[in-house]
This record gives sequence, C-alpha cells and structure tokens, in this order.
Amino acid sequence: MTAPTRRIGSLSVSALGLGAMPLSMGRGEPAPADRATATIHAALDAGVTLLDTADIYAPSWDTMGHNEELVAEALRSWGGDRSSVTLATKGGITRSAEGGGRDGSASYLRSALEKSLAALEIDSVDLYYWHRPDRSIRYAEGVEALAALKEEGLIREIGISNANVEEIDVALEVLGDGGLAAVQNEFSPTFFHTSRRELEHCGEHGIAFVPWSPLGGTGGGASAVGERFPQIQRIAESHGVSPQQVVLAWELSLGEHVVPIPGASRPESISDSARAMTLELSVEDLEQLNQIIA
Repeated sequence: MTAPTRRIGSLSVSALGLGAMPLSMGRGEPAPADRATATIHAALDAGVTLLDTADIYAPSWDTMGHNEELVAEALRSWGGDRSSVTLATKGGITRSAEGGGRDGSASYLRSALEKSLAALEIDSVDLYYWHRPDRSIRYAEGVEALAALKEEGLIREIGISNANVEEIDVALEVLGDGGLAAVQNEFSPTFFHTSRRELEHCGEHGIAFVPWSPLGGTGGGASAVGERFPQIQRIAESHGVSPQQVVLAWELSLGEHVVPIPGASRPESISDSARAMTLELSVEDLEQLNQIIA
C-alpha cells in the first residue's frame, strides 16, 4: 500500500511511523517474537515506512538492543522493498543494574551507535537521535558528536529527542541550516503543554516534529483517549472510525512537518492507526479538536 509522505531532512517517509518500543517494554511482558514480527509486517504492509526504535528499548538493562534486533528480524523476513523503509534509532541513555543515566559524550554516543548498527544489521542509520540531554555537558557537545558521526557516513540525518526550544536552537547553531532533521518529543491530547512551542518552532525552521506517545502512552492513555475527550469520541463516531484514528489525523493537520509515531504491540493496532493517514477531517472537526490545546 502507498501512503501519503512527509519529509524528515533528505528522507521521504510515510506520514505516520511505527513506534516499536511497546514490543519490548511497557505494560506487561514483551511481545512474543512472532507477534512482534507480525506487528512490524502489518505496519509495513499498511504503507508505514518509518520504523522508530532505540537501544534502551529492552525488557531489562542487560538486554539493550532487544527492540532493534526485533526490527532487524522483521525486516529480514518481510517480502517487501527494504529500500523503501527508513530506520530511526536513538542513543545517549544508559542502563545498568544500578539504574539508568545519561551520557552524551562523543565516546559513548559512538559506542552506542556502533552497537545499534550491529543490532539493526546495517552500516549506517537513516536517522539517529540523541535520546535525552546529558546535563553534565554542554548541549552543543552532544550535537557536535553526532555531526562527526554523520561526517563519517554512519548517520544520514541527525535528530534530537526530548529537547526544548533553547536546545533546538543550539542544535541549529551547531549544525547549520538544514542540519537538524527532526525533533522527537512527547505530544498528545493528554500531554502538550511542554511540547506545543517546540512543535511550532520546528515548523518555523523546516524541522520535522515527531510526536512520541501521540495517543497518550502505554499506561492506558491511548486506549481511553475517546473516553477522556468527548469531542474525539463524537467525531470518531460520526466518521465510523476509532478515536485513535481521529487523534492521529488531527495531529497530522497541525503541520506538514508533523510525523506521529504511534506505538503498537499488536498488528491490529498499527493497521488501525495507519488508516489515519487518509482520514479526512472537516474544518468543524478540526476546530473542535483544536480546543484541546487552545
């Protein structure tokens, strides 16, 4: 299936991506390998060409790379055109038996990237994000480390995640015009107060804004989004679609630079979400939905 596309830097991707994290961690046990593969295949078959993962998406601290390996396995067994798929992963968060931390040093990001490339079975990654700021260093240092990795050809496009406006501006200053391809922040009907400025700022600077947990997260927010917001439920019923489709179609309406990545751990979930790419909401629908973040 061919889906509407959007730009992330030099990359052309489907208007929605798949957030693969729920296959490895979240509520309950990780998805069995066969269901994980089926979920990724369902996304690809529905026209989703952006797969988003990270090194820390794993059931435990000593299984880092778990989610990346699931993605690699699913791509290996998929019968479609692998060249049409864009892979995004992230590094900069540490996990150990003692807990988690952050490391944005050049040496750590290089090591993390090399491990991700091995887990994904690729020589370079399409889109690589610095996962979270490391407050022990200047923000520019982490961005400079990514720039060096891109210069070596290990990264095609650079992204930053969980970044505020000031950090976006630092990245722009370091990378120059067109050097920052994407910002991935949490954004949903239930979480927008600290991300709306970033969404708008990205639009002003030609940067893709990639909402993670765009439906409200794996803690029940996504499944109950229609119950929490009556206008979403009403519009979904009027179109004969799920509330989740309405949310994603609305987020897509916020700008051509917005590329939500709904998570899924079942084929049915991502197949439903993918239909949001072609759901047409009326002006009246959008006016009602925009009241959520007004």
